[in-house]
Amino acid sequence: MRMRHVPSIIFYALLSILLAGVPCLAADVLIIADAQLKPVMEATQGIRKTLRTSTRTYSPGEVKGALATVMLRENARLVIALGREALAEALTLSPTIPVIFGMVVTPPPVSRPNTAGFYMATPSSEYTELLKNHLPALKRVSIVASNAFLNILASDVSAPVNAHSVKNAAEFVSTIKRMTTSDAILLLPDSSVMTSTAMEEAYLFSFRQRIPLLGISERHVKEGALLALVVDMVNVGKVMGEYATRALKSGSVGQSPAAPPRKFELYLNLDTARKMRISIPDEVTRMARKTYP
Repeated sequence: MRMRHVPSIIFYALLSILLAGVPCLAADVLIIADAQLKPVMEATQGIRKTLRTSTRTYSPGEVKGALATVMLRENARLVIALGREALAEALTLSPTIPVIFGMVVTPPPVSRPNTAGFYMATPSSEYTELLKNHLPALKRVSIVASNAFLNILASDVSAPVNAHSVKNAAEFVSTIKRMTTSDAILLLPDSSVMTSTAMEEAYLFSFRQRIPLLGISERHVKEGALLALVVDMVNVGKVMGEYATRALKSGSVGQSPAAPPRKFELYLNLDTARKMRISIPDEVTRMARKTYP
């Protein structure tokens, strides 16, 4: 009985030797990201629409402290880092390796050469342009956030838009409650002042005074904000894929400040509009990716 199994044992031993000599499939581009997150899935979908080469995805935890080794093992030539944790790992690489980053709310300070990226926050000018073109009755817009966010996302706004700098959640609430003459209040993605309790107070003020909030997310619209312009993550991924394609040919992405998103999706709360007696043109409703309720 044992003798009959010898040929099969020899066969599998030889097969193992042969397979050991075959190199693993390499990936030209490593994507460092938490692949379970929906925005990451959307961005990765966009990347693969425009990047016609092999990719492999690792979580930040899988490459922590070892990204250079993983790059060498994969024979990869470029890294796409999605999220601040992924970016922190990518910034440790030799500057000869192109790095493209995304999934950060605002532009991070990056001095590493051969690095380019995109941030997710919607600039205030996108909101003011939407109101000017489609909702001209909402002329006097107030923006409330910390000075850092105002400098990044509202530096180009002009009258009749008024920016109000606040330092904490308490100032955020007290400042909003003084805005009784505003036509709308624009929020920025400043988690340091927009706590859940502060937002509850903001919604209460908004409905009592019939002054709409312009939110930063679909969740805000669900909760009662009139509208929100949310970055189109698939489009961001496409642009990143285009950057990566060029970088693989040239070996560099250069070095420039993080760029804002180029395309946005409109979410709209028609119930809020009715309660606040705000007329929403049909064209705006058609523009929306989703309306509530």
